[in-house]
Amino acid sequence: MFRPAAAVALTLISLIAVGAAPGNAEPPNMMAIPPEVPAGIDAILPDAPFPRLDRIPARARAEGFSHRIQELREAALPSPTGDAMFDHWPKDLASLPPGRIIATRDITATAAPVVTTPIRSAHLLKFRSTDAMGTPSYGTATVLVPRATRRTGVLVNNLPIDSLGTACTPGYALAHGFSIATNPTDLIPPTTQIALARGYTVLIPDHQGPRMAYAEPIVAGHVVLDAIRAITELDRDTFADAPIAMTGYSGGAIATGGAARLVTTYAPELARRVVGAALGGVPADFRMLVGSMNANLATGIFHAATFGIARERTEILTMANDLARWMGTSPLKNICTIPAALAGQTFWPMQLFANDPDPFHSPVAQRIFRITAMSDRRSAVPLYFYHGTHEWWIPADGARRLFRAQCALGARAVYREVFGEHVSAAVLGYPEALDWLDDRLSGAPARTECR
Repeated sequence: MFRPAAAVALTLISLIAVGAAPGNAEPPNMMAIPPEVPAGIDAILPDAPFPRLDRIPARARAEGFSHRIQELREAALPSPTGDAMFDHWPKDLASLPPGRIIATRDITATAAPVVTTPIRSAHLLKFRSTDAMGTPSYGTATVLVPRATRRTGVLVNNLPIDSLGTACTPGYALAHGFSIATNPTDLIPPTTQIALARGYTVLIPDHQGPRMAYAEPIVAGHVVLDAIRAITELDRDTFADAPIAMTGYSGGAIATGGAARLVTTYAPELARRVVGAALGGVPADFRMLVGSMNANLATGIFHAATFGIARERTEILTMANDLARWMGTSPLKNICTIPAALAGQTFWPMQLFANDPDPFHSPVAQRIFRITAMSDRRSAVPLYFYHGTHEWWIPADGARRLFRAQCALGARAVYREVFGEHVSAAVLGYPEALDWLDDRLSGAPARTECR
């Protein structure tokens, strides 16, 4: 059934490869395609067989969209894991303040082998949060207390989840133990282990939220900030005045950057306590990422990120053609990092999944580019950026521009480039970033290199 679509894909890739006009300022993989291509795909494929529903579940409701689009949204959201801590959508969310704990679970026995560094305790928290549209939602996070002599600070480690399935989250792995869904980035680099060995409490949010909205920075920022509120409620004597530092690489940097720029408006009571945020390999400009990731070996991750944002930004689903609907409601909606990366071997361009022949210049895309850039939001938190000089999928120019933009808004920031591309820069750049975070948690004032 998909062989004709694959042939269309190969034709489209050829058009993208040779079709850019000389001197075009945009990369060729952002170009429009002949309208016959999306029309041909929808003519070849039957309608995707996602269910008709009498009632839209709470997690899929989207005000202003048709009943059928909301049915598509429900079908495209992650499958239940069987664990109510991650799956159940509470009915009384609107009556709870953001950060209010809904449930807790002691997971020390299952978390200890995953963490590997000796811990005193591990607790999974479920708390009220807010989605990207401002509607009540919930989040989960794990708080790890070290066995080593405790220091007063808390390190929020926003791991690069970069997945679409709920079982791929670090919280699920810590609560249920190692599985095929456990991402290697939960352990490498060993940021959690080093922080615990230094005596810091480590907070690991499942920052993609219950809809697994990979790459959506606002929902991620909300979950991170509400996780900090939740541990404060969990143990006020220990955490009410504890300094907080945040770190994240790649997809984790999206969450860290979102939280740093939202803290003054979403959680102003935390602004004085968050003493620093380190962002590594940050995907700062989604418009730029179209040119660097679409229709090449990174295209699987790019598709996953677009689909993740669509789970919160329902307007993207209105642009999905039949191929996108088939794939988005299939078991692919639950993939973790490694399968998503391997999907880049298809080289399928995003244009293949849209009902608009020029999706990247559509009003929907322009709005998403603007919202996810968060370009008008200044971080009240001192920032430490580090990035690989030789990045090709997440170009360093995006991180440089973000650094300069934050400086222009009045933020305090430092920027470092390290030798290597995305994977090697994660290893080579994080030791200095950890030392910088250690200085912040120890009370040393943050210097700025903004001019």
